Amino acid sequence: MEHLLAYHPAWLAFLAGLFTWGMTALGAATVFLKREMPRTWLDAMLGFAAGVMIAASVWSLLLPAIDLAESGGQPGWLPAAVGFLLGGAFLRLVDKYLPHLHLFEPDEAAEGVSTTWHRTTLLIIAITLHNLPEGLAVGVAFGAAHVLGGGEQAAALLAGAVTLAIGIGLQNLPEGAAVSMPLRREGLSPKRSFFFGQLSALVEPVGAVLGATAVLVVQPLLPYALAFAAGAMIFVVVEEIIPESQSSGNGDVATFGVMIGFALMMVLDVALG
Repeated sequence: MEHLLAYHPAWLAFLAGLFTWGMTALGAATVFLKREMPRTWLDAMLGFAAGVMIAASVWSLLLPAIDLAESGGQPGWLPAAVGFLLGGAFLRLVDKYLPHLHLFEPDEAAEGVSTTWHRTTLLIIAITLHNLPEGLAVGVAFGAAHVLGGGEQAAALLAGAVTLAIGIGLQNLPEGAAVSMPLRREGLSPKRSFFFGQLSALVEPVGAVLGATAVLVVQPLLPYALAFAAGAMIFVVVEEIIPESQSSGNGDVATFGVMIGFALMMVLDVALG
């Protein structure tokens, strides 16, 4: 896998982002087979996505950030804590001002500045907001491996970046269905439901390239960047995904989904990393 270090990290991040988007599109395509899916399944999928994102934040982002900081002579906890909190604060600002509406919520529950945008538009923005931190995380991980140039630490970061992309792709597969099915239930045609379902993840290749490029520009802040991506993902999980998965009385199913997603991502990261 180390031969991948010869490629530009922005290119690797872009390819990884295309993979995660493709998995979302594949999941969204299920709308052509079924008009809707039982809410229990949707909640389980959301829980699974949350579990994957939590585990990815720890194993693929926070732990490498701590290791990098300590190898550079810094207290390991400092960049991890500061970057993590900044990532959450950044997403909170975006969440506060960008108009959006979470899945399964009524129109009056729309967040952000007041707008006359259509309900479907607000739903897509909310889903896109959810996917942006995933793309950033993948890009930052590939950029981190490139910055180190070579050696065991770079190889470990590269393996973590590949694992992160695989994990996010796996959780995007059911998530694509969890997006397109509610849109179909909103009254959109299968084609439009699929289009908007996959469109929400197109931000991931963009975010991945931005993340990789940012790391190259601000190399000394690498541990902070990794932790920043983790904080952004955890904010989305706690503020959006888990509450949505628990809102319809399927708490046990959603919770087991979280645990399965967490365990799968943990196994992938330990086994491949």
